[in-house]
Amino acid sequence: MNNVELDTLDSGARTLYSEEPKMNDVEKHLEKTESEPGLKRTLKARHLSMISIGGTIGTGLFLASGNSISTAGPGGALVSYFAIGMMVFLLMTSLGEMATFMPVSGSFNTYGARFVDPAFGFALGWNYWYNWAITVAFELSAGAMIVKYWLPNVPSIIWSILLLLIMVGLNCISVKGYAEAEYWFALIKVITVVVFVIVGILVASGAVGGHTYGVSNWTIGDAPFHNGILGVLQVFLVAGFSFQGTEMVGVTAGESSNPRKHVPRAIKQVFWRILLFYVCAIFIISLLIPYTDPRLQNDGDDITTSPFTLGFALAKIPGADHIMNGVILITVLSAGNSGMYAATRTLWVLANEGKAPKFLRKVNSRGIPIYSLLTTAAIACISFLSSLFGDQIIYEWLINASGVAGFIAWLGIASSHYRFRKAYVAQGRDLKELPYKAMFYPFGPLLALFLCVVVIIGQGYNGFSSNPIDWSSLAANYLGVVLFLCFYLGYKLIKKTKVVPLMECNFSTEEIK
Repeated sequence: MNNVELDTLDSGARTLYSEEPKMNDVEKHLEKTESEPGLKRTLKARHLSMISIGGTIGTGLFLASGNSISTAGPGGALVSYFAIGMMVFLLMTSLGEMATFMPVSGSFNTYGARFVDPAFGFALGWNYWYNWAITVAFELSAGAMIVKYWLPNVPSIIWSILLLLIMVGLNCISVKGYAEAEYWFALIKVITVVVFVIVGILVASGAVGGHTYGVSNWTIGDAPFHNGILGVLQVFLVAGFSFQGTEMVGVTAGESSNPRKHVPRAIKQVFWRILLFYVCAIFIISLLIPYTDPRLQNDGDDITTSPFTLGFALAKIPGADHIMNGVILITVLSAGNSGMYAATRTLWVLANEGKAPKFLRKVNSRGIPIYSLLTTAAIACISFLSSLFGDQIIYEWLINASGVAGFIAWLGIASSHYRFRKAYVAQGRDLKELPYKAMFYPFGPLLALFLCVVVIIGQGYNGFSSNPIDWSSLAANYLGVVLFLCFYLGYKLIKKTKVVPLMECNFSTEEIK
């Protein structure tokens, strides 16, 4: 570029961020390259907020919450979800500090490589990619099952292919197209939860439905803590899976129009979302339906026993099952849409850092990493097809491998942030210059790290507790951990990497190979 072009780009960067304090090196770099082929920074505050909200509300709330109450009782379920919610809040503040200072798409592997170990970043990136690619395959199967509730005679594969085409299409349009779709998907889920809470209060008080429930369901049997501490711990694991996807705001930071302003705003809303959408909803369910009701033991296959469906039915709302079936179909499509986006951006970043094939760097004129998108879609399709042949053993192992991957990503966020702050201070940088500063450091990331380790180890509880030990169950539960270690140790042995010294942690815009 000549001097005139450089001056123009610098001026544009200053104009865009004129309302904000001094930009750090990474933000300057992103602004200067805005006119070049690459990702487009077009996401607005409402997009990031709803993407983060949408990542929190899923089948874990609409279906699994009833089973959680059945397992631990109303009090045990609330304690478990609130505790996990606090852990997620701490993780998101850690992510927010790094993402506002260094807003890069697919952030986890970049932070892990810069502040912990290049091998750690490599393993985090591939772990997060295959997690979401396989999750898309799972959503294709789930979506087909949901549609069959209305059209049982149409082959499932037709609906799965249609859902895949919709997900790919939404991600092909533009990042703003993906974000707009996710915005409306999330809004529908939010409205459903809010309406359920309001209706549930009216039903529990006797204003609707003709019967006053009060808190009577909290005093039956051994409520409110059914199965004691063991029940709480069992639901603790389930609650962790329910909240996975909240970290999506970190993936979108590199495409936010103003990450220093928008990311903290989305992060700060996490606690209140968790309080409203999970704690309030589970409390309402526990008021309306006793934990002893066998219908709460829903494994996710029967929409008619969703606690939300049961709650609306108590209010005598006609067609409650169809309403919730439609909402859950939107939830599945939303999860698949987000998964496709997250996996695509992560794969693109890996390619740009020299950790994936170079052809995956290709970005089209609309700012879409097109080859990364198509590769992710192909893997998701192959994974889905494995569910249609044989006895589904390959498919079940793939799902098990991805099950723990979300917790590994959270572990990576906590580890990276702990090292990020220590390196920041060690290099003589002023904490006041951070656009957003996480609360409770170092307690926050250390507690989140500890809880993530507990949850990961706890995956094998059923295998260890059986007599004799169920080795096949243990292998399935820890397959994701084994894959992560293979990525980490393999890269470490080949590249001879070491833990990055604090004084050498890279806060610049240079790529790490």
